[in-house]
Amino acid sequence: MRVYLVQHGLAKDESEDRARPLSGQGREDVTRTAGFLSLFEKPKPMRMMHSGKLRAEQTAAMFSEAWGGMPVEKRDGLAPNDDPAIWSADLQTVREDVMLVGHLPYMQRLAGLLLCGDAEREAVHFRNGGVVCLEKRGSGWTILWQINPTLFYGEDTFKF
Repeated sequence: MRVYLVQHGLAKDESEDRARPLSGQGREDVTRTAGFLSLFEKPKPMRMMHSGKLRAEQTAAMFSEAWGGMPVEKRDGLAPNDDPAIWSADLQTVREDVMLVGHLPYMQRLAGLLLCGDAEREAVHFRNGGVVCLEKRGSGWTILWQINPTLFYGEDTFKF
């Protein structure tokens, strides 16, 4: 079983738009990442869940579209300051590959909990529009791969 942890694409600043939709750069980053993965990642996730915040919803919709459409749903427990122990427990019973689209610090805390048993440990460094693929092996989790928009631009040209 695989879980794809996605930090939403780069959003507009709250002073620009209180709803914080994806910025132009955020849309471009997610389009590139999702398009790349749609070509190479097989199998693909069977379900996609997001926090309900606009930027996460838009990011999830773009991944769904790149993979030919799949169910996308809003789920509780993926907001920036939610408790990662809830999804950590839920993932113990999930049998299909899923994608979770959310925010920092939540995604980082969930990855730390799954990989190290410690939500406060930075086991993975996330980037806007990036994906970390974890696979459940036995009773634990391992990182299969990570991709982020710096692959397409390089570190010195990427805007944070």
